[in-house]
Parts: sequence; C-alpha cells; structure tokens
Amino acid sequence: MSSDTPLHLILVDGSGYIFRAFHALPPMTSPDGTPVNAVYGFTNMLSRLLREHAGTHLAVIFDAGRHTFRNDLYGEYKAHRPEPPEELRPQFSLVRDATAAFGVPAIEAAGWEADDLIAAYARKATDAGGQCTIYSSDKDLMQLIRPGVMMMDPIRNRPIGPKEVEANSA
Repeated sequence: MSSDTPLHLILVDGSGYIFRAFHALPPMTSPDGTPVNAVYGFTNMLSRLLREHAGTHLAVIFDAGRHTFRNDLYGEYKAHRPEPPEELRPQFSLVRDATAAFGVPAIEAAGWEADDLIAAYARKATDAGGQCTIYSSDKDLMQLIRPGVMMMDPIRNRPIGPKEVEANSA
C-alpha cells in the first residue's frame, strides 16, 4: 500500500459468518465423520470476499468464548442463550484453521465479544482518517454505522448505510 492510498479496513464478523453458514447449509461431514457444513459455508463466503473486496486491510474477528466482561458486570447477560449445537462445536477450530490457510489475520481476545473488537477497530480506522466496512448481517452492529463506517450484508452482497438502518427500524 502506498502512503497516498487511504486506509480502508475490512472487518469480517467471523462468528456471525460461522452461525450463518451452519444454519444455512444442510449437515455435511468429512470422511472421518466430523461435521463441516459451517466450515464449507464460511470458506465459500471468505473466498468470495477475498476476490471482491476493495479494502487495503482485512481481518476476520471472532468471539473468543462465551464469557466476557459483560458477564462480570451483569450475571444474566445472555444467560438464556442456548449453547451452540453439538455439531457446530468442532467446527470453530476448523474455521480458524481455514482462516489461517487463506492467510487472513484472525483476531479474538479473551473476555471480549467480536462485536466489541469490531467497534474498536472501526473507531481506530476512522480516527486515523480511513474508512471501515463491516461484513455482517448482525443488526447490533448497525449502531456503528456513521461517516466512515458502513456495513455490507454478506449474503445479499448489499451495502447497509444509514438509510437501510432507518428502513430496517421502521
């Protein structure tokens, strides 16, 4: 990247991609019986993004685990959220391996949700005079949209900006 190329950070909601792929595809297994439908869907979405994105930097952001600082602040935080399906659990590490195989940085931090990390990196990008595009369909992340920060719906491959957020909340 030359010094005159403006920063354009692409952040992929890796955890969202995993769940989206898992629920969108029928069960699939590897020859040894390991479930792989989420891995397959995730790698297809990441491969397409790598071919099409126009950013200067790209990273996939993952949840590091279920316990975050929010659980310490409020014990009932996501207390009623069910555990991930048994067929999905072995796929988390496989998706991280696939991300590394693509040569894409994977970022996660113990005690933090992917959403928190995405918000922090988006803020850093705009504070540095750049822009950030978040690839996710997570409505919670829509609150980050502002000048310099937009979202892309990875399934419809459609931008989500202030007008789409307003239409979605009406």
